[in-house]
Amino acid sequence: MNALQALIFDVDGTLAETERDGHRPAFNAAFAEHGLDWHWDASLYGELLAITGGKERMRHYAERYAPEVAARADVDTLIRQLHAAKTAHYVRLVGTGHLALRPGVAELIAEARAAGIRLAIATTTSPENVGALLDASLAPGSSDWFEVIGAGDVVAAKKPAPDIYRWVLDRLALPAGACLAIEDSENGLRAALGAGLRCLVTVGEYTRGQDFSGAAAVLDSLSDTSLVRLPS
Repeated sequence: MNALQALIFDVDGTLAETERDGHRPAFNAAFAEHGLDWHWDASLYGELLAITGGKERMRHYAERYAPEVAARADVDTLIRQLHAAKTAHYVRLVGTGHLALRPGVAELIAEARAAGIRLAIATTTSPENVGALLDASLAPGSSDWFEVIGAGDVVAAKKPAPDIYRWVLDRLALPAGACLAIEDSENGLRAALGAGLRCLVTVGEYTRGQDFSGAAAVLDSLSDTSLVRLPS
C-alpha cells in the first residue's frame, strides 16, 4: 500500500448537503421557467438520485412520468436547455451562502493542504456548480486548491461507473493505492472501488440505509476526523 498522497472528494452530499435544498429547487425553477408542470418534492427527488447526472435524471423522469415529453423530437435540446437553466438557478442559490459545508470538511481540507496532501474532485455535477459551492462555502478562489477537478461530462459514463475516478487518477499521475476517495453514496462508493481506490463514506441525508459494503470506513460525518485517523 502506498502512503497517502491525495484525497479525492465527491461534491454533492459529501462536501455539503446540496441535494434537497440546492439542486432540487433549482430543477423545479428550471421546469417552471420552461413551462413544464413537473415538480420534484423531497421524497421523489430522493428516489431520482439513484440516477446520477442531472441530464440523465431528467431524461429518466420524462421516460417514466412524462412520456409525451420524452417522445418530443426536440427532447435532447430541451434537456440541455433545462440543465443550463437549472445550473444558473443553482449557482445563484449557492451564491447566497445558503448551503454550508458538512461538519469537518473544511478542517480536513485545511489539514491536508498544510501536510502537502494533494486534493482532487470526482463528481457528476457541472464544473460551474463545483466552483460556486467552493467559493461560497469554503473560500473565494478555493477551486484552485484542487489540483484536478473531474466534473460534469468529462467522461460519458457516470457513477457508479469508475470512469470519473480513472480520469482523475490519470491526471494526478498517481496509483489508486496512493489516494483515498471520500463519498456519501453507494453509487459513489462503487465508482471508487471500481477504480481500485479505498473509499471513506460519510453518510448523507439521502444515502442512509444504502449498501456500503467494501468501504474502508463509514462515518456519519468528517467531524473529529484528521489525517492520522483516516483509513489506511
